[in-house]
Amino acid sequence: MSDKKYGIGTLAVHAGQESPDPTTGSRAVPIYQTASYVFKSTDHAANLFALKELGNIYTRIMNPTSDVFERRIAALEGGSGALAVASGQAAISIALLT
Repeated sequence: MSDKKYGIGTLAVHAGQESPDPTTGSRAVPIYQTASYVFKSTDHAANLFALKELGNIYTRIMNPTSDVFERRIAALEGGSGALAVASGQAAISIALLT
């Protein structure tokens, strides 16, 4: 969101998604239930995997729904970033092993 100081309610609803979803026009975050994404070409795929270009590669690495969730949690907690994991066990492992 902008540099304004928003309340926790506004952050809980809007942080991480400053504009409507570009694909669907949805104001609320769509849930993208997919396991993989299509690449425009082999060059496009190579650029994504080399991190030369931003985009979705594989849903366990990045997903538009998870991205908004992570940015929203970071805004609520006043952090610079957040990490969403698939289970409590994964969260515990990451917390203890870092």
